[in-house]
Amino acid sequence: MSHSHEKVETNVGLMAVLIAVAVSFGGLAEIVPLMFQAEAIKPLPGVKPYPALQLAGRDVYVREGCYNCHSQMVRTLRFETERYGHYSLAGESVYDHPFQWGSKRTGPDLARVGGRYSDDWHRVHLLNPRDVVPESNMPSFPWLAENRIDGADVERRMRALKRIGDPYTNEDIAGAQAAVNGKTELEAVVAYLQGLGKHAPRGG
Repeated sequence: MSHSHEKVETNVGLMAVLIAVAVSFGGLAEIVPLMFQAEAIKPLPGVKPYPALQLAGRDVYVREGCYNCHSQMVRTLRFETERYGHYSLAGESVYDHPFQWGSKRTGPDLARVGGRYSDDWHRVHLLNPRDVVPESNMPSFPWLAENRIDGADVERRMRALKRIGDPYTNEDIAGAQAAVNGKTELEAVVAYLQGLGKHAPRGG
């Protein structure tokens, strides 16, 4: 037995393969059961695929790495539900590819930020956070007000999401370009943020 241990420990390649196998089995044991739980794959009442402008905003949010500082997962701890609202449910994130749960909170959790502030507040905050939160260490994103949304790209994205099961209609996709025409990335991110948590259960 000790000889086989020594053989594994002195063979880096073999050890790497065995570690990969162990991690893979562990991941499968955690992920596969979740895929077959109805509550994990069924959207909450009112939860639908992102409209074109919100989808574009979500893509910008991911591109800019906002998830590195902001989670979107209220945990079941009392101090979290008192601050943010009802704890997060899997059915809220059915149409998130990938989901934005996260664990890093340099800034506050954003799972319930929709409707908490005005559009104007969000615009100012994104362009220069210290104008509304003087102690903020969040970077400014002035280019969002200059960059325009590519409607054709949004349409392609919606078609791809439809292929993997998001229930976009042909009318949704056909209207994507008109919905984002002339809009800036700033407007798109604000639309995305204002939609977060809108269909969450009320209460803690």
